[in-house]
This record gives sequence, structure tokens and C-alpha cells, in this order.
Amino acid sequence: MAIKKAATRTVKKATKKTVGTAKKISVRALKKPVRKKTVSHRIHKPLLHKIKENPIILPRPENDWESWQTFNPAAVLLDDRIHFLYRAIGSEGVSRLGYAASDDGFSISERLNLPAYEHGLDARPATIFPFSSGGSWGGAEDPRIVRVQDEDVLYMTYTICDGGGLGVGLTSIKIDAFLDKRWEWTPPELISPAGEVHKNWVIFPEKINGKYAILHSINPEIKIDYFDSLAGARVCHSARGNEPRKKVWDKWVRGVGPVPIKTKYGWLVLYHAMDDDRSKYKVGAMLLDLNDPTIILHRSRMPLLEPQEHYEHNGFKGGVVYASGAIVKDGKIMIYYGSADSYVCVASADFNAFLESLRADVEPKLNERMLRKKS
Repeated sequence: MAIKKAATRTVKKATKKTVGTAKKISVRALKKPVRKKTVSHRIHKPLLHKIKENPIILPRPENDWESWQTFNPAAVLLDDRIHFLYRAIGSEGVSRLGYAASDDGFSISERLNLPAYEHGLDARPATIFPFSSGGSWGGAEDPRIVRVQDEDVLYMTYTICDGGGLGVGLTSIKIDAFLDKRWEWTPPELISPAGEVHKNWVIFPEKINGKYAILHSINPEIKIDYFDSLAGARVCHSARGNEPRKKVWDKWVRGVGPVPIKTKYGWLVLYHAMDDDRSKYKVGAMLLDLNDPTIILHRSRMPLLEPQEHYEHNGFKGGVVYASGAIVKDGKIMIYYGSADSYVCVASADFNAFLESLRADVEPKLNERMLRKKS
């Protein structure tokens, strides 16, 4: 099918019988508001400022490998620049990771035309994989990338989708190679239990009590495994319960979002959850004890981020906000998220005010005047 390169962006849905049929969303359509349901939380207002320039990364029809969907980015701050690895899907139905960068955190200043990471598939995915995941039939999904305590290495966890199902993979790359765009990744290792479905695992950016720490479950309780080295690390068993919480907005907890952020009050962890409407992803926050992150010190009473904008409803899967990257820069927290499983967006707030309100167990207040300065 020919892809129009004019004023259209193409998003394609995959089915089990075929790779998918096209659903065209014009640039004009992205600017139109959609009719939304009334938010049930009477006191709730958006807790993070979503910039008017959202989305900041969209599919590019001229690059077939990212012509359908571009979403769920990892983010890392290096040399005062924010680097992204975002999930991309094209006509093959394979998830690959693209690279982009931002100098101010809100606009893209660099984006490559070729993938930065591929899981390595040699045959047509539809002949290998018995199910689809987020619109693709295999590959590398939903990355998180972290630098641990000033090491010269970046570690990346991601969801492996292949014939073995959905599991968590781990790879790494030297920082100098990453900055030079020499994609010399180490061979990936499966670190989750074989034959089980696992997603949303993150590595802490500092060692805890002298050991590397992998946070792999937050429901029904926080589960962390510790390792002397990440080489050959393997979580042999994982808590996989999905017990619903009662009388709260995050009734169904899905998993961790971005890499934890160290603060003076504890580890800030963003996470995905749903209420009774299990088709809508929302984002919440926790503060975990610095020395024992299995202890929850504070938890947001309301969702910090939820699908409300037109670009969060128009896409492969409407009603989804999926935070997978977060950076603190120039006194602001910037949260990068996938919207509608189709685009990359950003929301921000004053970091100190955000922390104080979370610590006080009240709704964080948004600085409504926080607007991006034009460079």
C-alpha cells in the first residue's frame, strides 16, 4: 500500500490473520479535539503541564520501519542533553528502537533515519509469533535505559517479544559508543523467568547497599532482586499477582514506568494503573525508602497523568498514557510517555513543588505559568 507523504500520518493496526490494515490520521485530525467523557474525580485537575507542541515524535512515512507507530520512549540525560530510544513499528510489524535527542527537553533537535537497536529477527514475524503486542508481532519493545553510579556503560531493559512469549531482556552499550551513534550493544540476555510473561522491569540508577537492584514487581508488593553484577543476572522467580486494590483510583496496578529517580525524600517511582475502566492507562507516583525500596513512604492519591487530550485518544489504542522515561533538568521534571500507542509526548512540572506535595500526601499542584521558552 502506498503511503502518502503529504499531510497524513499513518497508523496501522495488526491482527492475527494479517499484519494489518491502514488507519490514516491526518495532521489536521491530530489538531482536532475529540469528545471525551467527563472525568469522575471532582477535585482532580491535570497534575502535569502537557505542552501545546505535543506530540513531539510522530511516525514518519518516509521511513518504513517507523511509519506506523512511534511511542513509549526511554530517556537518559548525558552531557546536559536528553537522549531517547523510542519504540517504532513499520510495515513489517516488527518493534525496533529509534534514536532522537533534545537539548531543551521539549523539542527534538536530532533524530536518526535508521534504527538504533533491533532484537534480531530473520524471518517474517507473522510466521513465528502466535500473538501481537501493542501493534507488533515481535522485536524489542518499551525500553528503559539507565546509567548506574557514573559507570561508563548504559544498561537497557526492554520487553522481548519472540517465539518464547513476552519476557524482559537486558543489554548494554558503552557511553562513548552511544554518543557517537556506534550501536555496539552487547548480546541481549533474558533476565526474567523463561516461559512466563513479564514486562516493565527497571534498574535503579545507583547501587543499593553495594548491589545492583532490579525492580520487577510492584503488585501486590514491591519486589526487588539484588546482584553483585548485572552480567548474567537472572531473576529466578517473580511476584506476578494482580490483586485489585479497593476504593482507590489505581485499582489494577500494571507495572513500573521510568527508571526510579533518587530524591532527598526517597526513590521516586512512576507507575501505570487502571480503575474499573481497565482499557484506560493512568500514571501514579510512589516514594520508596532509599535504603529499603520495598517500603512505600508515600503514594499519590490521584492519577498524575491520564488520557484527556485528542492525541491520547486518536491512535492505535486510544485512552492510553504510558510513561517510560523521566528526567530532572533545570528544576523541572519532564515525563516522556507514549500516547494512544502511537506518539511520544512530554509533560512537566516544577520538581521541588511536585515532590513536596507528594510527600505531604496531597494533590501535587501544577505551575500553570510553566511554559516552554522558545529557543
